[in-house]
Parts: sequence; C-alpha cells; structure tokens
Amino acid sequence: MEKVILTGDRPTGKLHLGHYVGSLRRRVELQNSGEFDKIFVMIADAQALTDNADNPEKVRQNVIEVALDYLSVGLDPSKTSIFIQTQVPELCELAFYYMNLVTVSRVQRNPTVKTEIKMRNFEQSIPVGFFCYPVSQASDITAFKATVVPVGEDQAPMIELTREIVNRFNHVYGPTLVEPDILLPGNAACMRLPGTDGKAKMSKSLGNCIYLSDTPKEVKKKVNSMYTDPEHLTIDSPGHLEGNAPFIYLDAFCRDEHFAKYLPDYANLDELKAHYTRGGLGDGTVKKLLINILEEELAPIRERRKHFEQNIPEVYEILRAGSEKARETAARTLDEVRNAMRINYFADSDLIAEQAARFRAK
Repeated sequence: MEKVILTGDRPTGKLHLGHYVGSLRRRVELQNSGEFDKIFVMIADAQALTDNADNPEKVRQNVIEVALDYLSVGLDPSKTSIFIQTQVPELCELAFYYMNLVTVSRVQRNPTVKTEIKMRNFEQSIPVGFFCYPVSQASDITAFKATVVPVGEDQAPMIELTREIVNRFNHVYGPTLVEPDILLPGNAACMRLPGTDGKAKMSKSLGNCIYLSDTPKEVKKKVNSMYTDPEHLTIDSPGHLEGNAPFIYLDAFCRDEHFAKYLPDYANLDELKAHYTRGGLGDGTVKKLLINILEEELAPIRERRKHFEQNIPEVYEILRAGSEKARETAARTLDEVRNAMRINYFADSDLIAEQAARFRAK
C-alpha cells in the first residue's frame, strides 16, 4: 500500500506560529523525508465557507495568503500537491454518501464540534454545512486514501470519526476505503501553542497571534507584550513557568545551540528555567532570547514569501496544477466508491444485460 499524507488549513486568514509548530514545520520534514509516495495539502475553502457563507470574499482573498504561507515555509510543489478544496468537486459527492453512515447524535458528541459551535455562538442556530464538516473532512481524507494525517491535538476527534466512517463503509459495501492514522506533534509544547495573551489557543479572532509574515518589528512588539508570571514583580522574585507564554514558546522553538549564540551564560533551556524559578532573572532577558530565536526561524520564511509575492501568477499556476492532480486522484476513489455502492449504472454492463434479459422475458 502507498504511504499517503493528506492535511490542510482553512483560508480564513494568514497562518501563524500555532499552525507552524502544530503542523506546517512537520509537513515540510515529512515532505523532505522521502518516506511518502504522495503528499496532498489542501486549502479548505469549502470548509471555511461553512461559517463564512455571508463573507465569501474573506475566504477568496485568504486562499492566496495561505498558499504564500505554504510556499514560504518550504512546501515544494514538485514534491507536494497543493490544491484548493472547491476545485475538487468529487469531495462533495463523497461527503454526501458518507452522511448516510453517521448519525446526528454521533456528530453532536464530537468534542471539537461542541467547542467550535460554542466559540461561534451557533448554539441556537447551527448551519447544516458547519455541523456536517467532520463528515466533509472524512471525505477529504479518504478521497486521497491517506494513510497518515498530521494534525494538532484538537483534530484527533475528527480522525476518529473518519476511521469510523471508513469501517462502516467497508462493512456495508465491501473493502474500498483506507483507514488513516493520526500523526500528532512530537513536542508537547507544539500540541497547542498559547496566544501571546496567555490564553489556551492562538487564534486570529482573539488577536493574539504571531503571523509567519509578521515583520521583525511586529514580532518584537508582540513578544514584549506577552503574558508572563503576574507574581514575578521584580527580577529577584521567584518566577513560575506554568502558563508563562515566553517559556512555552521557547519549549517549542529553542535548541541548545541557541544559547551559545544568544545567551552564553546558560548551556540550555533547563538552566534558564532553573534560574527564573529561583529568582534573579528578568522577563526582559527571556523575551529578548525568544525574539532572537523567532527572528532566526522567520527570516528565511519571510524571504521566500517575498519572492512568491512578486510572482503571484506562478502561485496560482501551482494551485491549478495541484488541484488538477488532486481531482484525478479523488475521481478514481469516487469511481471505486460508486462501484462498491452499485450506483455505477452506465459502467455496469452486466446490470444492463441483466435488465434487458429480464424485460425481454416478460
């Protein structure tokens, strides 16, 4: 069996460091590992429309922003097919068939769906498209016969539902679909990077993001405003690490070699943490280290983005070619699904001959 990756993002804004440590950085590593036969990365504009139906221009404008972020972090169109969800209509048809295999109560039990319904104030009036988006995700994953889906921790319930749909379909119609495995970030800090305000999740709507495309000045300003330890009132005060945003970011980005370069008084992050917790280390020193590390990480990303921003027609051509390849793959899976469900009427010569004989015999 081929080893295939499918993953993606909703185009509702530029991508940020939460996306980067949660999935983007890992995607590039997997792409360059040579371990996978095919890699598909989807710009999920159809899914974005489920809660932005009254503002399609927001989605339309952000498709290119997400594409630029993909290319700037190092996704290579010669190795990875980057495509736009709505340009592969086969995905909608697959989702329609899968809806018959899932109950309303099963979708309602999905903790991610519960959280997002509450976050969007949909409790009293849930758009059907939004409610059914976990089924749409199952369609996306199975259309490409993905064996691995790299996602953040919050998406684990979606992969679980996809596996249930695959098993149900194969049980009813015969072995057709591939059951995917989830690939979570290896670093616990990357599971869910907090916002600069210390809130549990970095979110565009909360305005607590550091974007991949932020300028050095913007990054410095955001890091300097980060939530730390409210009880660490003076440098001499013992500090607490729990919920301290700069240290969580350092857990996600820092390597031992960074200290030799930027803070040679310490050998590694553990020594820095120990000094902070016993007192005698100011938040400013910690934030300055983080600014230097983030700048080292983001500078080449900004440079690649600048190149592609000057070649927008080339970016759209990459998306067109990726969408065509994705559609060819999804169409083959859809044919297999139709055959398994026995709704391939015009391609089934045995059915036509059987019906013809039945009516001649009357």
